[in-house]
Amino acid sequence: QVLLVESGGGLVQAGGSLRLSCAASGGTFSNHVLGWFRQTPGKDREAVAAISKDGSSTYYADTLKGRFTISRDNAKRAVYLQMNSLLLEDTAVYFCAAKLVSLSGTYLRRASYPYWGQGTQVTVSS
Repeated sequence: QVLLVESGGGLVQAGGSLRLSCAASGGTFSNHVLGWFRQTPGKDREAVAAISKDGSSTYYADTLKGRFTISRDNAKRAVYLQMNSLLLEDTAVYFCAAKLVSLSGTYLRRASYPYWGQGTQVTVSS
């Protein structure tokens, strides 16, 4: 079982940048697909980005392409989310998630991820 702990959230002004990190323990890290999701009160948790086991392929929610970048370091057992040009609507709790199965078409599917972190709050102010 993989345990995930997010960090790097905080308060940032609109237009600014933030880098989230997610550290993993347990399991074989390089065997896991990793994803970032986010959630605001009263809304479903939505996909942000995902990355393949070896980091060679990345996937993004269409609305976030070009502003967010996902990366991973298998040696450090970590996944990152670089967020640029932040908007007020990017305010949310951001979660990292992991799964072993990497079926095509499922990388951004929330329900396919069994392992989740506790989340880190990102607040974008005007």
